[in-house]
Amino acid sequence: MKLLKGLLAASVVAMAAVPAMADYPDRPITMYVAWGAGGGTDAVARVIAVGLEKELGTRVNVVNRTGGSGVVGHSAMAEAEPDGYTLGLATTEVNLMHWLGLTELDYTVYTPLALMNQDPAGVQVAADSEYETVEQLLEAIESSPAGTFRATGSGQGSSWHVAIAGMLNAEGIEASKVTWVPSDGAASGLQELLSGGTHIVPSSLVEARSLIEAGRVKSLAFMSSERSSLFPDVPTLKEETGSDWEFGAWRGVVAPKGLPDEIRDRLIEALDAIYHSDDYQEFMDAQGFGVQFLPGEEFGEFMATNDVNFGETMKAIGLTQ
Repeated sequence: MKLLKGLLAASVVAMAAVPAMADYPDRPITMYVAWGAGGGTDAVARVIAVGLEKELGTRVNVVNRTGGSGVVGHSAMAEAEPDGYTLGLATTEVNLMHWLGLTELDYTVYTPLALMNQDPAGVQVAADSEYETVEQLLEAIESSPAGTFRATGSGQGSSWHVAIAGMLNAEGIEASKVTWVPSDGAASGLQELLSGGTHIVPSSLVEARSLIEAGRVKSLAFMSSERSSLFPDVPTLKEETGSDWEFGAWRGVVAPKGLPDEIRDRLIEALDAIYHSDDYQEFMDAQGFGVQFLPGEEFGEFMATNDVNFGETMKAIGLTQ
C-alpha cells in the first residue's frame, strides 16, 4: 500500500511538471550582461534578446550588472534559479577571472547554451597619437620607464587586459611596462582614450568602429591571422611585427547549472534559429562582429579548452594568483 501511494505521488509530481515545460516560457526572461551599456557585449546581447522574444514569444529584458572585472554580472548568471527565466551573455572573462583569484566561479557553474560570437582584439590609439604603426608604439613602450603608458578597455585581468599583456609578452616586453586602468568595458575605455587619460585601448575593432570612422581613433594592428573585413587596411600583428600572438574575445549564452533538459533544448533551438536568421547575420555583418556558433555541449568543450589555454598564457605573463 505504501509503495502504491509512493508511485501515485510520483505520478502527480511528474504530471504537474509537464505543463510547466510545455508552457515555457510563460513570463519575461532576464538576460544579464556583465559589462556596461554601449559596448560590444551589450550590443550583441540586445540583438540576441530581440531574437529570443520572436522565437519564444515573451519579453527578454537585458540587465547590465557591471563591476568586479566581470565578477558581479557573471555571478548573477550563475546564482539564479535554473528555471530558464534567467540567462546571461557570458564573455571571455569566464576563462580568466578565477585564474586571477577574483572568484572561484568558472565555466563549470553554467549550463552552456550557445557560442554566438568571437572578435579578435585591435590596438587602438587616439587619432592624434604620434604613433602610426604598432611597431613604433612597441618600441616606445620598451624604451620608456614602466608606467609611462596606460591602457584600458575592461577590468583587471579581463579579456582586453590579457590581449595587450600577451602581445607585450610575445614581443619580449614586460607586461608591467604598460599600466592597466580597469574600466567597465570598451565604451568607457574609449572615452578615457579621447580625454587623454589613457594611451591604448586593445578592444575589438567593432567597439571602436564609430570613433575610427569619425576620425577620432585609429587602429594600429589586429590580433588575428587574417585582416578584419570591417577595416581591411588595418594590418595584422603578424604582418607588422612577425608576432604569432592572437587573441579574441568570445560571447555566448549561458544559464545557471542544473537547467532542465527540456528547457535547455528549447533555448538551444531558439538560439540556433537566431544565429542563422537574416536579422542576426545582417546585424553582425553590418557592425563587423565576428560570427561563430557552437551549441550546447560543443560550447562547453570550447570553454573548457579556452580555460586551459588562457591559464597557461596568464601564468606566462604573471597575471595568475
